[in-house]
Amino acid sequence: MVLRFFQNNTQIYGVLALVSIGCKEKVPECESGSGYTETQTVFVEKTDDWGLDAINATGTRISAVDYDGDGWTDLFIRKNDKADNFETGERHSWLLRNTGTGTFEDTTESSGIRQARILETGRPGQVVAFADIDNDGDLDVYTGHNFSGESVESSEILLNNGDGTFSLGSEDNAVRENTVAQTAGASFVDVNRDGIVDLWLGQASAEQDRLLLGDGNGGFTDVTNDWGLRTQAWSSIGPLNRAQGHSVNWSVHACDLNNDGNPDLLAASYGRAPNHLWLADGSGYSNESIASGYAFDENQDWTDNESARCWCSLHPTDEDCAGVPEPSLIRCNSDDDAFRWNHAQDRNAFRLGGNSGTTVCADIDNDGWMDLLTTEIVHWDVGGSSDASELLFNQQKDSVRFERPGNEQTGLVRNHTLTDWNDGDITATVFDFDNDGWKDVYIGSTDYPDTRGLLYRQVSQGQFVPVPLDIGIDHPRSHGVAVADFDRDGDLDMVVGHSSGRCDDDCPESFHARLYENQMQDQGSAGGYLQLSLTGINGSNRSAIGARVEIETEEGIQVQEVGGGYGHYGAQNDLSLHFGVGDACEATVRIRWPDTSLTETEYTLSVNQRYSIVQGEEPDAP
Repeated sequence: MVLRFFQNNTQIYGVLALVSIGCKEKVPECESGSGYTETQTVFVEKTDDWGLDAINATGTRISAVDYDGDGWTDLFIRKNDKADNFETGERHSWLLRNTGTGTFEDTTESSGIRQARILETGRPGQVVAFADIDNDGDLDVYTGHNFSGESVESSEILLNNGDGTFSLGSEDNAVRENTVAQTAGASFVDVNRDGIVDLWLGQASAEQDRLLLGDGNGGFTDVTNDWGLRTQAWSSIGPLNRAQGHSVNWSVHACDLNNDGNPDLLAASYGRAPNHLWLADGSGYSNESIASGYAFDENQDWTDNESARCWCSLHPTDEDCAGVPEPSLIRCNSDDDAFRWNHAQDRNAFRLGGNSGTTVCADIDNDGWMDLLTTEIVHWDVGGSSDASELLFNQQKDSVRFERPGNEQTGLVRNHTLTDWNDGDITATVFDFDNDGWKDVYIGSTDYPDTRGLLYRQVSQGQFVPVPLDIGIDHPRSHGVAVADFDRDGDLDMVVGHSSGRCDDDCPESFHARLYENQMQDQGSAGGYLQLSLTGINGSNRSAIGARVEIETEEGIQVQEVGGGYGHYGAQNDLSLHFGVGDACEATVRIRWPDTSLTETEYTLSVNQRYSIVQGEEPDAP
């Protein structure tokens, strides 16, 4: 195993040290599985075995992190923004500790993660993100309280005491909104690479999204305007068409899209409003939403919208109505029939985007650049101008530009044979379930009739095929997802939420989250793997959020970043990174740390191991 250090700056770039490090006591045998086939079961539901049935953890906001630092990934599941009452048993959130024996235990009350300042019951707060805010070696948490008007409780920072319990942070803190606040997304990020995590927050109510700089002690200061992130109220169509109005936020994310070491910021918008992409330069941000292609797709043709057709049928002399076909799927007798159409404004670009639920950053095609996956709600009557869930491939430009090849080309196709179909896509994750070295996609399509979770396997670069339900995830009303190797057997498992809306005869008796164990490692069919848990020091934030990890094997290069939360109302996957490596026996691992100099380290590591790597130190394989 070889360790090398690099320093990036304008004056020096070269080898600073070369250290030869002996191998660990136990080097795993290099074994590769037989590979994925459609004749074997990939995932099996083990909800009852893990105790989730008995705990009845009911919710669709799911985070998977090791909050107590014992090496086993835990869960934080939330249902809504109501307060828990532990005395009466009225519950809305569950912090579940992974015992390491294949079960979870409910530690919500004992951990203090729901302690309140005023209420005698548990404090509300459904938007969640974890990071080591004070750099003391354990994960702290932001919990966002989504409310309008006055509230007796607020959003909060809770600091980890190091023993699996939390204490409320300072009362004098910019995260503690006390007027209008409908936070819908949260992501920790170190925007200035000073070794202290900051916080990127999205607002669901067409209010100003916010960037808060951390002070390293749990305090935060709003720097939104100073960093060039100011947007406008919804009062003028021109700025809205240019994506200069407030987002209607349903999720945020932070990742480095042009490989310059500075984290860029994303805000995904509901209501067919433009998504926002903010390009970083190290001291501020510029709005690249439209130019990048992230704001919305290029289809601006509204004339196949059934409600628009109805309107023009009733008002044929209105602007742009000449030649618009008659509606073919809805009756049209009055203006009330055009229930999804405002002719004065809906022909504008800012109303011809998507109902975006989640954006995921990931290097989908293994070219070393972060791509995007967006999820979208699309209804049958709205037509092709409503953006669909799709992949956006990074074109490797400093200014950040994306190509949208479309679902017919990538294979993320849907069954739209029904007249009244709906795509209720809100949540998603990207992960390599078969360890073949290519990332796969799961889309949580929620509670419209006939919707379900959609698992796609990447079979070649940028090409996907559906995984059959009988061997994959057969989960209707899927909403909320988190991925981790919960049983630490070398393949990634999934926890999936279960939406309770729009119930008819297809809803279960209980809406608790379900755990699906990956069976490929047990069956000898998974490829090899490499798991890396990073700790930043020497100028990097302790959680290593923003670290860029590249692994290279004879099968190619893969890139991942350590993330600080993403997605609809706060999703998060394990901060430990999992790479599938196929048939490879070793990998060259290059880490670019998120400090001011973008320090790089390089290692050669054996596969089928879980490594802990402290910046500048020898990797440890416990």
